[in-house]
Amino acid sequence: MALLKVKFNQKKRVKLAQGLWLMNWFSVFAGILVFSMGLFLKIELRKRSEVMDNSESHFVPNSLILMGILSCAFNGFAGKICYDSLDPAKFAKWKPLLKPYLALCFFFNILIFFTALICFLMRGSLESTLAHGLKNSMKFYRDTDTPGRCFMKKTIDMLQIEFKCCGNNGFKDWFEIQWISNRYLDFSSKEVKDRIKSNVDGRYLVDGVPFSCCNPSSPRPCIQYQVTNNSAHYSYDYQTEELNLWHRGCREALLHYYSSMMSSMGVVVLLVWLFEMSVMVGLRLLHTSLESIANPEDPECESEGWILENSLKDTLKSALESLKKLGKFNQVEADAEGAEGEEGGKTPAITTVS
Repeated sequence: MALLKVKFNQKKRVKLAQGLWLMNWFSVFAGILVFSMGLFLKIELRKRSEVMDNSESHFVPNSLILMGILSCAFNGFAGKICYDSLDPAKFAKWKPLLKPYLALCFFFNILIFFTALICFLMRGSLESTLAHGLKNSMKFYRDTDTPGRCFMKKTIDMLQIEFKCCGNNGFKDWFEIQWISNRYLDFSSKEVKDRIKSNVDGRYLVDGVPFSCCNPSSPRPCIQYQVTNNSAHYSYDYQTEELNLWHRGCREALLHYYSSMMSSMGVVVLLVWLFEMSVMVGLRLLHTSLESIANPEDPECESEGWILENSLKDTLKSALESLKKLGKFNQVEADAEGAEGEEGGKTPAITTVS
C-alpha cells in the first residue's frame, strides 16, 4: 500500500506545480539567507581570531555557507522542473533525472538537519577554543614592541571594553601574568627588584589590571592597582565591596555572544529544513502524479501521487534486500577473481615420453 496516496486531476496538478515553483524560489531566498548568516558568523569569528586557539570554530560558518550555496542550486533547478511540468513535452526530458534528483534532495535535507544540530552543539568546542586562546593572548599583552604581537594589547583592551569583561575567567587572571612591559619598569627601584625576586619565574606580578577592566558606570574612581590591598585605599574592602571592575570573564562573555548567535542561526536553519522537506514531498507527489497518468495523450485524466510506492516497512525491507544482494554480488565477484588467480598460478605438469 502506497504511503500518503493522493488523487489528482489536471487542475490540482497545475496548482501543485505552480505552488512548488513559488516555494522553490522562496527556498532560493532562504538559501541566500543561510549563506549570509554563515558569512556574517565567519566575519565575526575572524574579528577575534587572535583570541581563539584553533580554526575548529569556523566549521559552523563554513557549513552554513555551503548549505546556502547548495540550497540555491537545488531549489533553482527544482523551480525549473516545476515550471516545465506544466508542459508535458518539456517535462518528458526531466523524467529520467527526477528519481536521482529526489535522492540527492533527501541527502541534502539530512545535511541541512545536521548543520542545524551543529549550531546548537558547538558550544563545548567553542568554550575550549576561547579558554585557551584568551589565556595565550593575555600573555602577549605586554609585547607592544614585538613584531607580530604589538597589536595584542589593543585587541585585548577593545575586547574588554566592548564586551564589558575582564580577564579569561575574571579579573584575578591578570594577577598571574606580567602584563606590564619591561620597557615601563624602573629596574633600579627596590620595589620592582623585590617583586621580580619574589617570583620564581622572574616576572613582575602585581595585583592590578589594565584600565580596560574598569567599569565607567561606577561612581568611584577606578581602582586598578593594589586591588587586594585594603589599606591602600580609603574606605575600601575588596572582599565585601562591589568592585568598580568588570566581574565577568571574557571567555564567558564571548561564549554567550557566539552561542546566542549560533543558536538563533540554528533555529533559522531548522525552519529552512522544514520548508525544504515540504518542497521535497510536494515534488515527489508531482513526480508520481505525472508518471501515473494512464493516457499521456489525455492530460485532463485523473492520476494518483504518493510519497512511497509501498509502505515504509516494505520500502525499508526492499532496500535492505537490495543491499544484501549487492553485497553477495561483490563477494561472488571477489571469489571468482581469487579462483582465476589460483588457476593462473598453477604450473601445468609436463609428462616426458621416452
